[in-house]
Amino acid sequence: QVQLVESGGGLVQAGGSLRLSCAASESTFSPNSMGWYRQAPGKQRELVARFSRGNRSSYADFVKGRFTISRDNAKNTVYLQMNNLKPEDTAVYYCNAEVGVVNRYDYWGAGTQVTVTS
Repeated sequence: QVQLVESGGGLVQAGGSLRLSCAASESTFSPNSMGWYRQAPGKQRELVARFSRGNRSSYADFVKGRFTISRDNAKNTVYLQMNNLKPEDTAVYYCNAEVGVVNRYDYWGAGTQVTVTS
């Protein structure tokens, strides 16, 4: 059973930066995609950024130009650099990895809180 362990959340003022990390527990882990979702109170979970097969990255429109996803394959870790944070970025951020071909399965981390104050 693969575990995704997030770190790096916290409290920051608007305009500040945070860097999230997500480490997969198995070195042989090779998901179809791996990235970040977020869920604000009273809202649905939404995609923030992710890597797909072929190392292609994609971003939600609301973070383009502010957030950058990166990875260190040697450490089985994905990062999310968040710059110019806004109060509306406040949410629990979850690491996600999708595996499987015919029968797909999602692994989720426990989540890390990001709070941006105005």
